[in-house]
Amino acid sequence: MGKLQIELPPEISEGEARLLLAFKLYELGRLSLGQAARLAGYSKRAFMELLGRYGVPVIAYPPEELQEEIEG
Repeated sequence: MGKLQIELPPEISEGEARLLLAFKLYELGRLSLGQAARLAGYSKRAFMELLGRYGVPVIAYPPEELQEEIEG
């Protein structure tokens, strides 16, 4: 695993930065749910709850796939 070292403004904690990075990488499909949860320092269940709280979809279906599932 690579390492990244950045200087954060005083109002942003390391934990918050990790969480937000994990959210975005998960949302973009660059990390799996488990990988993102580990990066953020949470269990999968807790990370899923946080995703919902921050308005990030846990499961993101493209509209076409969602329609196919509904019509099933």
